[in-house]
Amino acid sequence: MFILDWLTHFAEAFIGVFNAGGKVFIGFVTGILPTLIVLLTAVYTLIALIGEHRVQGLARFFSKNVITRYTLLPLLAMFFLTNPMAYTFGVFLEERHKPAFYDSAVSLCHPITGLFPHANPGELFVWLGVAAGLTKLAETQPLPFSIPKLALFYLIVGLFVNLLKGMLTEAITRVIARRENIKL
Repeated sequence: MFILDWLTHFAEAFIGVFNAGGKVFIGFVTGILPTLIVLLTAVYTLIALIGEHRVQGLARFFSKNVITRYTLLPLLAMFFLTNPMAYTFGVFLEERHKPAFYDSAVSLCHPITGLFPHANPGELFVWLGVAAGLTKLAETQPLPFSIPKLALFYLIVGLFVNLLKGMLTEAITRVIARRENIKL
């Protein structure tokens, strides 16, 4: 009898995992998925209206300055092309800047998701987890900030960190290229 009870409990727990996953999926279908689809459609429509060549021209312009190269260029790339296509904006950079741009773009995947979930929907769970925790905390005590304000600060700090990482990665790339006698 003990084995039968154990097997029954195991089977119920096993299917319970999938039932919980189904409830989460239904929550996504009625919650974030329609928002993501509309955002993606709007961004791709905006690109079509502006013109892909103009968006690329703007990317080339931003690639010329170190500050815009590691802040605004990754931001535009993530916003317009989303993850993982955002890394293709690297084609507008000189070879010596490409590793640092990639580092900056990858580092922006999470900070941009709080305000623009369409940019990296595959990892939206990170931001949703933070927001859910703070929402739960707000039920018991007032928060000194709002969730949208947190998302904005998260993005601003992310852009600052991207700038620092981009400049550091660019310097490291220069040192390694010099040591290995590689001309970039």
